Amino acid sequence: MKQFILRETPGRNRTVRLDGDDYHYLVRVRRLKPGDSFPALLPGGVLGTVSVLSTEGGILSGRVSVREEVSVQEGVPAALPSALPPLVLFQALPKGTKIDLIVRQAAEGALSEVVVFLSERSVARAGKPEDKEERWRRIVKEARQQSGSPVETAIRFRPSLDAALFRWAAFKKQYRNPLGLLLHQYPLEKETFHDYLDTSPDLLVLAAGPEGGFSAAEVTGFLEAGFKAVRIGDTVLRSETAALYGAAAARIILLERSAWMLKEK
Repeated sequence: MKQFILRETPGRNRTVRLDGDDYHYLVRVRRLKPGDSFPALLPGGVLGTVSVLSTEGGILSGRVSVREEVSVQEGVPAALPSALPPLVLFQALPKGTKIDLIVRQAAEGALSEVVVFLSERSVARAGKPEDKEERWRRIVKEARQQSGSPVETAIRFRPSLDAALFRWAAFKKQYRNPLGLLLHQYPLEKETFHDYLDTSPDLLVLAAGPEGGFSAAEVTGFLEAGFKAVRIGDTVLRSETAALYGAAAARIILLERSAWMLKEK
């Protein structure tokens, strides 16, 4: 466990009391006992350590010592401490439980936000959207605890592409130089991944489709909204692979920005 995510601010004397699933994970799975300690991420991006005081009565009591604080602005995707721009995924809902894997990988990869939406080729699952979001938030928490990601990956569900593009419109008002890239299997692109990322975006949004990809009308909708089409590789990727592939490529290119330079055309 790289870190345990505390959802509540410590109380008096910087103590915490954890029960339910948290208790089961820490005491039954991790086998922590009084005298042990574990790293924790507190609300607002505060890094700390919890020293276990007691595990009696199905409650873990501990005392928190603060190590470092990271500023988090409400409602704005968080950037990585490495000064990379926030990375957001617009993911059309795929079949079955594939979206759970995509959400987990997004959290492990420190993406700032995942906007899940219904596209023309999405097969919607039964259940209320708020129930799905709660499940995805649990997956995000588990993934961040395992990976140690400092970014609080937000999850949003939108019932249509138009509704998802409203989020993109809000981004364009918030950021000076946002970049939207449509991951597409056909050669619509005019520039390479490096060309697009050489523009120094302060926000990067990737859009990935469901099985069968986006319809022609949806591709047009993205392009009219300002997205740029880009293809990575010469193979057709599964829906659960495309998002991870694109996000990994973008992060590596941005992380190594100081080590490469485009050739003059």
